[in-house]
Amino acid sequence: MPPKPLARIYLPTPANMARLARVLAKGGLVAAPTETVYGLAADALNAKACRAIFKAKGRPANDPLIVHVAGIQQAETIAEFGPAALIVAKAFWPGPLTLVLPKKHGVPAIVTSGMPSVAVRMPSHRLFRKLIRLSGRPLAAPSANPFGYVSPTTAEHVYRGLGKRISHILDGGPSKIGVESTILDLRNPLRPTLLRPGAISREALQSLLGRKILVPKRKSPPAQEAAPAPGMLERHYSPRTPITLVPKFKPGSLDKISPKEAVLLFSKPPHKTKANVFWLTSRGKPAQAAHRLFDMLRKLDDGRWHMIHAEIPPEGSALAMAIHDRLTRAAAKK
Repeated sequence: MPPKPLARIYLPTPANMARLARVLAKGGLVAAPTETVYGLAADALNAKACRAIFKAKGRPANDPLIVHVAGIQQAETIAEFGPAALIVAKAFWPGPLTLVLPKKHGVPAIVTSGMPSVAVRMPSHRLFRKLIRLSGRPLAAPSANPFGYVSPTTAEHVYRGLGKRISHILDGGPSKIGVESTILDLRNPLRPTLLRPGAISREALQSLLGRKILVPKRKSPPAQEAAPAPGMLERHYSPRTPITLVPKFKPGSLDKISPKEAVLLFSKPPHKTKANVFWLTSRGKPAQAAHRLFDMLRKLDDGRWHMIHAEIPPEGSALAMAIHDRLTRAAAKK
């Protein structure tokens, strides 16, 4: 059997957008940009199409998908929205916030890993929302990368990871935020729970709801047991190169690192550094650091370093918390 041709990367012309929307409407897969990371999209109401997502990524069936919608009215065909969910959706959508809610009939079990709940969000990226509108379908879309590896934030990242497994990639430029959405569990609105940190802060959600947002301890669900939302595995977003986490590098400590090992600082240091020292932000800005995080991890992974020593970001912002979460999961042992 001849090898499968590599994926084609499409520019977002009107003709290409219409073509890719037809691919989705017919049950195909399209990798497309969101404001968080690139997603591998399929018709969320087509079980066969969604199974193809799991196959392409090598994703276990107990890790559910997020359903993306173009508006709250469409979201209400997917999930049960109580008063709290409507308040949060109207405040933060479109944007990087996923809500876990009781699902409605018609959402395939493969999408929710058999759970009676569904994860749903309305992305702010205009191209992804346009694909939803043109295809006429809500779109299930996990990150467009081999399961467990560093998430993609450019079309080139998708091509390198899934180029031999899928056929269509929409290039919308680098993802603006660079880390996945905040996930808020509102299955029980009296006990709202933050399942994954992202750009929307716990404090902002608490202020809006007037209720404490619970934060569960970080741990993977038991083997074969379905998680209520994606991104909850103890080890995830991981490069092939081993990572160690460092609370903060002290003066002179960088000199003790082997030149065969890379150092990833949060902020650019004020002094000259060696060739094995890198950083996420030149201005100490969490938004810049989050935007560069996955791209930098991929570049370091390609650098044939023996180890990556990653500095934990300072506390104080939602994106710093999200970076800490991703680095912690990336550094977890297999």
